[in-house]
Amino acid sequence: MLMSSENGQRKKPKILVCNDDGIHAEGLNELAKSMKKIGDVTVVAPLNPQSAMSNAMTLGKPLRIEHVVKNHKLFGYAISGTPVDCVKVGLTHILSSMPDLIVSGINYGSNTAINILYSGTVAAAIEGRISNIPSIAFSLTTYENADFTYAGKFARQLAKKVLKHGLPSRTILSVNIPNVPESEIQGTSITRQGESCWAESMIEHHDPYGQPYYWLNGTMELYDKSLSDDEYAIRHNYVSITPLKYDLTNYSFLETLKSWNIKK
Repeated sequence: MLMSSENGQRKKPKILVCNDDGIHAEGLNELAKSMKKIGDVTVVAPLNPQSAMSNAMTLGKPLRIEHVVKNHKLFGYAISGTPVDCVKVGLTHILSSMPDLIVSGINYGSNTAINILYSGTVAAAIEGRISNIPSIAFSLTTYENADFTYAGKFARQLAKKVLKHGLPSRTILSVNIPNVPESEIQGTSITRQGESCWAESMIEHHDPYGQPYYWLNGTMELYDKSLSDDEYAIRHNYVSITPLKYDLTNYSFLETLKSWNIKK
């Protein structure tokens, strides 16, 4: 993938790669490796896992940058903060100019339906789009026995499309890829954020001193019935591509709310 520079020469696109699973995550390594085939890659990721941090950012304490070396070469920069912190620091203190694309992931576990609200992977992409950079979040639908090979290949294919066509204002793509061999992928489905959500339980245990502590558990309940819904699509081995807009306004309710005639 080549892009035109100001002097007419062709250059590779500049791609920032981040995640929420941490700088040493297998999915991040696969995504960076895949993006290097089409662009100049800079990796900026959390020093430690930051799953379910959503759009959290660090306030009131300093952030630090560590250089991470793999195979005697600089792999990337580890930030002592959240995925959003990584994008902010990457854009302001690591990259010398704005990237052409930000890709986040490849996440362990899907980010569909209600999970989108909690996802640090999605939040990193949103933070990139706030800075007017086309951004994509990639997730693999498993927490164990993950094979990121096809996901990395698909990420590269879609990244090339976004570099070519761009994305609308305030819009990112959230991509969920089934953890199955490529031969079992049924296709791609352009989806909406579905209505599936967690049936949660808070399990109580006791520490050696007899004090209670709690562990969040649960299962994702499928409430959607169409390939146009993200969670349904991935359960039927389709790659789900969801355009997400971070304007949360409920426009259809605006006029109704005005009719309430709320006074000061």
